[in-house]
Amino acid sequence: MTEPVYYHLGKFPPADPEWRQLIPLIGKANAGLARYDGLLSAIPNASVLLSPLTTQEAVLLSKIEGTHVTMGEVLELEAGGEPEDVTQPKRDDAEEILNYRITLRACVDVLRERPLSQHLLRQAHFLLMQGVRGKDKTPGNYRTEQNWIGPKGCRIDEASFVPIAPEHLSAGMDALESYMNVDDEPDSLVQLAIVHVEFEALHPFRMEMAALAVC
Repeated sequence: MTEPVYYHLGKFPPADPEWRQLIPLIGKANAGLARYDGLLSAIPNASVLLSPLTTQEAVLLSKIEGTHVTMGEVLELEAGGEPEDVTQPKRDDAEEILNYRITLRACVDVLRERPLSQHLLRQAHFLLMQGVRGKDKTPGNYRTEQNWIGPKGCRIDEASFVPIAPEHLSAGMDALESYMNVDDEPDSLVQLAIVHVEFEALHPFRMEMAALAVC
């Protein structure tokens, strides 16, 4: 049996992100973002393009959590329509996706005035959990128990990954917040990717998922 991978305590942020391998990718990624930014700047009302894109992103992201609703069904339900053969589970899935959109808009508004912070992360989690799966998992609060990721119902020794222990979580989140607001990193996209991976590794909130069991 394969041993679980445990959180890299004391090794964040990484000392060497292996820049030689990343450099060929950084240029392409930044060029793509520049084209996207140019496209948005040419549109009088950018929300016309951004609204369906954020819905699509929410649909794709929520599939990781085990949802099965399509983008078309979400849009029709949001508009007050009744897609044929829509089930209550799909309505629940659509509610989660709409929460993603509400939360994203709220975070964008806050980030216009304040930097990314733990307070904002907790607020985002609270909004995401309103009325959906996880609403009873202390929304907006960090977990106080050990969790792990693996097949549903697995024991910790059968897990694929074990996040940071709860007694180290506060310090881990403090380190993440400090790194998020470092403004002299060599490349912002790489910094963002590291923030994303570290947040997933910390797995700071107590919530169950359908696709992966966070036990």
